[in-house]
Amino acid sequence: MGRYRLLVEYDGAPYRGWQSQAGGRTVQDAIERALLKLEECGADGGVKRLICAGRTDAGVHALGQVAHVDLDKEWRIEVLRDALNAHLKLAEEAVAILDVERVTERFSARISAQRRHYLYRILNRRAPSALDRHRVWHVIKPLDVAAMHEAAQSILGKHDFTTFRAASCQAKSAIRTLEVLDVFAAGEEVHVVASARSFLHHQVRSMVGSLVKIGRGQWPVTEMRAALDAQDRARCGPVAPAEGLYFTKVEY
Repeated sequence: MGRYRLLVEYDGAPYRGWQSQAGGRTVQDAIERALLKLEECGADGGVKRLICAGRTDAGVHALGQVAHVDLDKEWRIEVLRDALNAHLKLAEEAVAILDVERVTERFSARISAQRRHYLYRILNRRAPSALDRHRVWHVIKPLDVAAMHEAAQSILGKHDFTTFRAASCQAKSAIRTLEVLDVFAAGEEVHVVASARSFLHHQVRSMVGSLVKIGRGQWPVTEMRAALDAQDRARCGPVAPAEGLYFTKVEY
């Protein structure tokens, strides 16, 4: 048996998130079905379970998701990559395996991760996007990017992020260390880049929604830190839609 690390890209729009669930199309199910075809159910006759670096919600995209899987058969990495992609393409899945690496059993896509990176894309113009529908958050009113960036810097560091976590978040603690939260213009878009060892459920989207309130002039810059310090979910701005969020990279 060998352990393999997969680098995965996907369009989250057709899926109900990463994690396998009853009655829903998921990214995990798509890849596991492809693995099942390759391994012919394996020696134990069961589906090969994938462990990922970070489970994404319905509609969230990935440019650099990482997952690992234990397979009964030894594979040449390029053959495994190409075979998985062939099955995913045949099934018309919006998923691609960008790279495969053989790793030791000590490696865990989730536990071994040292830093996770996200990008949030906001299309800031009057007209919606014809080409990036379901891939950006369309905000019509001009945003004050400098004010958003200033506010973002005020919540960097180690804090209780209760204000910016989902009510359904199952993490035992809301303490997280936010290393990067940058806001900058990229043509007609505003990008928000976030980096930390780990994030709470809906943390990035909650922070982005609050930053947009500042960019629209609905909140002063100081409200971002005040909301954080309140440790009260009711002080959070609206949660930004899933379609603008991308899981971009994992560092090990």
